[in-house]
Amino acid sequence: MTDKTVIIGLEIHCQLNTKTKLFCGCSTDFQGDEPNTHVCPICLGLPGAMPRLNKQAVLYALKVAKALNLTVPEVSEFSRKNYFYPDLPKGYQISQYDKPIAEKGIMEIDDDEGHPKNIRITRIHLEEDPGRLVHKTSRDRAGYSLVDYNRSSIPLIEIVTEPDLRSPKEARRFLNKLRSTLEYLEVFDGEREGSIRVDANISIKGHNRVECKNISSYKGVEKALNFEITRQRNLIRRGQRIEQETRHFQEGRGITTSSRSKEDENDYRYFPEPDLRPLRVSGWVDDIVLPELPDARRERFMTQYGISDNHARTLTGDLKVANFYESVADADPCIAATWVADILLGELNYRSMRIDDVPVMNIADLITLIRDDTITDKSGVEVLRTMLDQCMGEDTEACEMPADIVTRMGLTKAAGDDFTAVIQEVITTNPDAVADYRAGKKGAINFLVGQVMKATRGRADPKELNLAMAAALKEAED
Repeated sequence: MTDKTVIIGLEIHCQLNTKTKLFCGCSTDFQGDEPNTHVCPICLGLPGAMPRLNKQAVLYALKVAKALNLTVPEVSEFSRKNYFYPDLPKGYQISQYDKPIAEKGIMEIDDDEGHPKNIRITRIHLEEDPGRLVHKTSRDRAGYSLVDYNRSSIPLIEIVTEPDLRSPKEARRFLNKLRSTLEYLEVFDGEREGSIRVDANISIKGHNRVECKNISSYKGVEKALNFEITRQRNLIRRGQRIEQETRHFQEGRGITTSSRSKEDENDYRYFPEPDLRPLRVSGWVDDIVLPELPDARRERFMTQYGISDNHARTLTGDLKVANFYESVADADPCIAATWVADILLGELNYRSMRIDDVPVMNIADLITLIRDDTITDKSGVEVLRTMLDQCMGEDTEACEMPADIVTRMGLTKAAGDDFTAVIQEVITTNPDAVADYRAGKKGAINFLVGQVMKATRGRADPKELNLAMAAALKEAED
């Protein structure tokens, strides 16, 4: 049951997938490059440097606003958020305050009982990212930090929810759907370092709110919230006060630690950014064409391909997985849904592989072999694992086609009566199981069939083997 005393709101910072930064022409593609090589006077905050707004970032923010049903006001404006930190060279961050680019939207998720629930979105605003601190330790000297300004002025949208979430699982469900929506909109690349960061606000009803800052993974949000719920309830049980504060989530230890007392808005001394004119972009929204979003694609998959709701949810939760499924569905949509959603994704997760590490034609070939009854499901799993082990690495051309693996390993499906000798051997070497079967323990036949499957490496259909085994047991009894 959902605990209605838990109150959670999220502030999600998402990096927009633009080619250049929010206020200058520096490239955002700096992964793997040396620190401080994608910088200029503007993103370094040098005196006299003037910001120039990236139009593509504004269009991306409006696209997200339209997808999440937010209203775009007639006028929005940038403000200076003043605070001092080593990775903020200007001493202020250009953000939006009381006039954001969009406000008052909703996104529907399932609550913990599986019922639809609307999560209200307070606002979306544009802002620049600060730089990045790199913390160093050494045996020869005290710990120190270096500053990399390559991230400085990277375009972000901050999505702020109302405190409508009631459990860590709901929070993670919301974040997963948000990530999926942003990827479908093609405004966000979840594989970029630092592409998403979450601040989670949590309280127990009637007590002060605590903010957990800069959580960098969906799993981390759920862990941080679970820890905070336990910590806060323990304080309440002991009659202690919950302080309003900012806490830092230590992912390696799974705990939050106190960072500082929580700032109020007036601590940041917001005032309008004098170097940027107000935005009047509400008229642009009508011209934005949205792609098919996750919910619509899920409904289409169920209607067009006849697959289950569970399979459709799994397949459409990630844009690349959805595209991959549609590329292999022609062979047999239902078999493809089962193999991609239930088997392939699990095997990829075990190997820390991505869906685009697997050649589409190979999986289509495997599904065809299953559809045509050329191999059994068990043999199919063996073929898949063999192929994926070959694909681990940069060269996907090294992956054998499933049909070639079947031929090389002798995995072609055979009828149960092709294993008569093996069946007889299993009956002879397992007299106790045979006696149990004849005594009325019909489940004993499953053990005997399993032994045949093991000896024949899964090349026979279990249903056919059951019939062949039952016939052999009856014949031996007669």
